[in-house]
This record gives sequence, C-alpha cells and structure tokens, in this order.
Amino acid sequence: MNKSELVEAVQSALGEDTSKRAAEDAVKAVLDSIATGVKKDGVVQLIGFGTFKVSERAAREGRNPKTGEKMQIAASKSVRFSPSSNLKASL
Repeated sequence: MNKSELVEAVQSALGEDTSKRAAEDAVKAVLDSIATGVKKDGVVQLIGFGTFKVSERAAREGRNPKTGEKMQIAASKSVRFSPSSNLKASL
C-alpha cells in the first residue's frame, strides 16, 4: 500500500461524504504529528499499533563497494518501528 492507496482507504473508512482532500489532509496530519513527536520526544507510542523510536548508529568502518577501499562511515540517527503484539498477532 502506498500513500495514495492509504488516502483512498481512509476516505472509504470515513464514509461517502468525506472528500479525497479531507482524507489526504487527515493522513498528512497524522504523519506530520508522528514526525514531530519523534523529533521532539524521541518516541511515539501508539497503543495497539506500535512504537516509533529514534535509533542511533555509531560511527564505523565500511568499504567502498566499487573499489573495496576502507572508509569511515559517520554516526547517524534513524527512526525504527516496533510493532505491537496486537499488530503482530493480526498478521
């Protein structure tokens, strides 16, 4: 499922009188809120769905795939998602 399919699913879940624009705004608002929450607090927990959490990766040594030359990879931050047990069970 991609974003446009998600918007269509939200629109159908909200009913016939909901416009595609309103459903798109709702999806955008949820995604923006999750991004803001992770940025601000480092964790967004949605009970029954899962947890979005900031993950830090340490600096490490890697290799250039073209040349095989060793190179230093900088430390970075990423967002990880851990599904809840309810979501796992529904799969």
